[in-house]
Amino acid sequence: MSGDDDWFEADGDSLDDDDLFEDDFASAFEGGTSSGFEEEFDSDIPRVDLGIEGLDEMIQGGVPERSLLVAMGDAGTGKTTFGLQYLQRGLQQDQKAIFITLEESRDAVIQAATEKGWPFEEYVENDELAVVDLDPIEMANSLTSIRGDLPRLVDDFGADRLVLDSVSLLEMMYDDQAQRRTEIFDFTRALKQAGVTTMLTSEASESNAYASRHGIIEYLTDGVFVLQYVRSEFRETRLAIEIQKIRNANHSRETKPYEITGDGISVYQQANIF
Repeated sequence: MSGDDDWFEADGDSLDDDDLFEDDFASAFEGGTSSGFEEEFDSDIPRVDLGIEGLDEMIQGGVPERSLLVAMGDAGTGKTTFGLQYLQRGLQQDQKAIFITLEESRDAVIQAATEKGWPFEEYVENDELAVVDLDPIEMANSLTSIRGDLPRLVDDFGADRLVLDSVSLLEMMYDDQAQRRTEIFDFTRALKQAGVTTMLTSEASESNAYASRHGIIEYLTDGVFVLQYVRSEFRETRLAIEIQKIRNANHSRETKPYEITGDGISVYQQANIF
């Protein structure tokens, strides 16, 4: 664990009620049309744009503030870039942000952003951004204290946006499925209580691009973005994105191609997959 581990202190209770998980599990999916936009949804909830060209246009008005979101996909689909770009947008708007990584070092995260032209080192120096690298095993061992301290962390730093990359590594620390879902439920509940708009990244299931590796996180989040490889009958492979759900927001249900360039992710809203 990095030198930033003293941010987290023991301060919170664990929730072990599986019934609460089941209630959230059952209410996770929202209705919608198979393509185009859903019916008009009236809401006074403040909105947050993601900063991803084309994708923001697929969400009328942006995601509701304080939502818990997940970008889900296979390796190489740009999940980490998705999270970095989401934070970059907030930082451009003078918001404060936190990036928690379980996969890369702090320096590697800052370097990846710098290569895209996003001045994360400058943001860190100006106390606008905190990049925290945590060992997933150590995090799992102290998850109760970490989730209890998350609201204080967010409040003390004044964060508006938070990214955790990736929740799959945290899920892998639990062999027992019942314990895994209870721990992840408690953790996501703490993130929601922290009052910050959060983007998680997650590995997709090897057999189903629309499900996470452990089949949990998509039911606990308010919004799900599916990033996947799509192959045509002519064996042409492209990257495609679909918004599986966003609670309390009107959004397109279409699947659109995207590219990962030197400037980040661009979604081609006006194009079809093939």
